[in-house]
Amino acid sequence: MHRFLPLVAFLALVALPIGAAQSQTTERAPDTMAARVLACASCHGAEGEGTSDVYFPRLAGKPAGYLYNQLIAFRDGRRKYPPMNYLLEFLPDDYLKKIAEHFASLRPSFPPPAPPTDSKEVLARGESIVKNGDPQHGIPPCSACHGPALGGMEPGVPGLLGLRAAYISGQLGGWRYGTRTAIAPDCMQIVASLLTEDDVKAVAAYLSSRPAPSDPSFAPRGSLPMPLECGSEPR
Repeated sequence: MHRFLPLVAFLALVALPIGAAQSQTTERAPDTMAARVLACASCHGAEGEGTSDVYFPRLAGKPAGYLYNQLIAFRDGRRKYPPMNYLLEFLPDDYLKKIAEHFASLRPSFPPPAPPTDSKEVLARGESIVKNGDPQHGIPPCSACHGPALGGMEPGVPGLLGLRAAYISGQLGGWRYGTRTAIAPDCMQIVASLLTEDDVKAVAAYLSSRPAPSDPSFAPRGSLPMPLECGSEPR
């Protein structure tokens, strides 16, 4: 039930101005950024730092372009998760852009990494793919696009740290099977389709075990020689 709390919170926020309009003694709720993101907090944390639920990711410090793309994708139904789809259904582009910029500007501390539960061999395989890729199978390193510190790059490449293994595995699976998409050329779909199930497990295990970066900021646009020509907008 707790995964539907954002929808409940959102409905409460929506209902508040209606009640205010009906009563001369009640003031309309202020349209502040704090009020706008209140419905986000129960799943993603007050500052977008993430929560203990492994399926609700950290939002803080990711590039605004990436966050905006995901909000649009949820709103328009290209990414499927009913509470998010309902929450965003009637929100305009500019409203979502400001929310994305808000979370992109935040820098709360990272949670401690989860203690590794996989073997040293699995972690070593994950580290190898993240840092070096797998040239024999045409797989570029994750760090080539997400940066040596894995903090992402403007405008649309997210950071990969501070996420749990189950979430990372789920998103890679989404790219592999087409439930997450981007405009062509969809580089994540291309790369993920080259990964085996064991590769996905290894990458997720390694990334989730990494400590917080010393500098959580994402890299500026064009600062990384990306190996693939990637689309930056959701399809």
